[in-house]
Amino acid sequence: MADEDYDYLFKVVLIGDSGVGKTNLLSRFARNEFSFESKSTVGVEIWDTAGQERYRAITSAYYRGSAAALVVYDVTRHVTFENAERWLRELRNHTDANLVVMLVGNKADLGHIRAVSLEEAQAFVQRERLFFMETSALESTNVENAFTRVLTQIHQVVSNKKVLGVGADPSALPGGQTIKLNTENDDDDVRAVKKTGCC
Repeated sequence: MADEDYDYLFKVVLIGDSGVGKTNLLSRFARNEFSFESKSTVGVEIWDTAGQERYRAITSAYYRGSAAALVVYDVTRHVTFENAERWLRELRNHTDANLVVMLVGNKADLGHIRAVSLEEAQAFVQRERLFFMETSALESTNVENAFTRVLTQIHQVVSNKKVLGVGADPSALPGGQTIKLNTENDDDDVRAVKKTGCC
């Protein structure tokens, strides 16, 4: 479908360490499919660039225009949870302050070998002011809920921007109307001359 067929079109990025299940989360949500044969997806392991300038354009392009991000970790591998903080830092360095961010603990079906407790994850999301959900792409647990919650929050941010008249730049003052006062004509005391701002 062309862009014109949508009322809204939002870019949502999934980031996190290799093997945490980002591709399967997306394919479970979009096509209700799960693959045991998933291979590493090219283009997601871009944050560890050792500060090399040539990778910055790639990183910026990946995040540019994002309305939301799912920072995904594997509940059975603590290192993937530890790295979520670095993913989050990079995300915030390259995106808008209004970005909706959800921490997703995937592979919750493997709770018997859990390495990251709910309490530890909840403490992190409270400190960082994130949304949070545990999912299982394999069993389709909370996958749709996670995406639906993120999309609902994006819609709320967009709606608030429209109400305030905020355009693409979140630091800009809200747009409004230029008002011309005409004291000579009672029927036209206050008249909107020019409307500014964006859609």
